Amino acid sequence: MNFSKKFENFCRMSYEDFEYLLNKIGPSISKMDTNMRKCIPIQEKLAVTLRFLASGDSFVSLSYMFKFSPQAVSRCVQEVCRALVQELKDEIKLPQTTDEWLKIAHDFNERWNFPHCLGAIDGKHIVIQCPINSGTEFFNYKGTFSIVLMALVDANYMFTYVDIGCQGRISDGGVFKNTSLWHKLEANEILLPSDEPLPSKTDLMPYVFIGDGAFSLGKNMMKPYTGVYEKGSIKRIFNYRLSRARRIVENAFGIMSSVFRVFRKPILLNEQKAADITMTCVLLHNFLRKSKTSKTSYSPPGAFDSDKESEFCPGSWRNDQEDMSSFIPLRRVPRRSGLEAMRVRDLFAEYFISNGAVTWQNDK
Repeated sequence: MNFSKKFENFCRMSYEDFEYLLNKIGPSISKMDTNMRKCIPIQEKLAVTLRFLASGDSFVSLSYMFKFSPQAVSRCVQEVCRALVQELKDEIKLPQTTDEWLKIAHDFNERWNFPHCLGAIDGKHIVIQCPINSGTEFFNYKGTFSIVLMALVDANYMFTYVDIGCQGRISDGGVFKNTSLWHKLEANEILLPSDEPLPSKTDLMPYVFIGDGAFSLGKNMMKPYTGVYEKGSIKRIFNYRLSRARRIVENAFGIMSSVFRVFRKPILLNEQKAADITMTCVLLHNFLRKSKTSKTSYSPPGAFDSDKESEFCPGSWRNDQEDMSSFIPLRRVPRRSGLEAMRVRDLFAEYFISNGAVTWQNDK
């Protein structure tokens, strides 16, 4: 076998990482030969699964390539995805201590000039075939059937929390309220940092998550002002600064969907299998972003959006987005906001226009 760039393109990872994963999941996916037939080698099981995630090819097409039946391909993909989820589950960890949250906030301030930010949150509808006897439970606003991937991302494009499987029919604002993260926030079970003043300010300010118009404004959730504002106005500057930091989650989704092209078209599997495939891709994203041998091929220079002296430079992943027909954004819906949440947003806006200068740099 030629362990070159062609291998990396085929499996979307280096041969070293392929061997590492093989050693991890090998015992759980290996089978014994019988008198009737030989079992499929574990190397081929992992390879066919990675190729399915990388290309989105049908099981029939992959059966021609790997020389075993479509039914066997289907079983391999399900088995390997479950094993990968089990072995890589620790790749995604919601911070458990105040210091861990403060580390994320420090990174957002250093890299994206947005203080007190604990993560960028967003969601995508993953289009699937209509589940049997599901009625309209998975029918979304685009007229297709889907499950929802809701994710929280840190300043380094790493997923820190994901929730997969919410039915597409649920209003997009309600998706977040159906996640365990929202319930923990409401129950005050997450050790968020205590309110502190912004740099050179005196008003106590909460630590926040940032999202787009699909979310409700809250004390710990910031979203842009609605409407169009004049250049240089306080609200336009706030919207720019929030959007600049929030692009982190867009880029994480974008890189994942451009590398794992199973999201190029509807996933023709039931909702549970589609959720397993989506979780596998999310975990592999974090695994490959941290890998010394696969990071540069998974997210090469120029892959992410960047800014150069206020000029927006789109990442290379955006060239593929027109083909990502099964990756639908959440719908933005106008929502009422509480007075305290609006006051917090106004204080952030005042800080950005008076003290919070932008440090221009390329993304890494």
